[in-house]
Amino acid sequence: QVQMVASGGGLVQAGGSRRLACTFTGFRFGDYTMAWFRQAPGKEREGVSLITPSSTTTYYADSVKDRFTVSRDNAKNTLYLQLDTLKPEDTAMYSCAAGVYNVYSPFNRANFAYWGQGTQVTVSS
Repeated sequence: QVQMVASGGGLVQAGGSRRLACTFTGFRFGDYTMAWFRQAPGKEREGVSLITPSSTTTYYADSVKDRFTVSRDNAKNTLYLQLDTLKPEDTAMYSCAAGVYNVYSPFNRANFAYWGQGTQVTVSS
């Protein structure tokens, strides 16, 4: 049974940092491209970042480039997202997903077979 548990969310002041983690069981973590998505109230879900199986390629949405860093530890079946220089507009539910890398449409939800429950990040101004 596939399980994905996200953690690390919370309340943080603007300019602060947070580290999110997503731990997976039930499938071969090291075979999959992993991604972070987020959804703010009243907005559609958007892709934030992704990382290929061997960490060879990482990809970021323009809105988080140079502020967020994605990484993974295949031995621990865990995906990470370091959030730095947080802004109020980063407030959202952050969730993780497992799938394949599509160079033409990296954050297309059809690329991702497994989805985890999210962790809430709230940035106060």
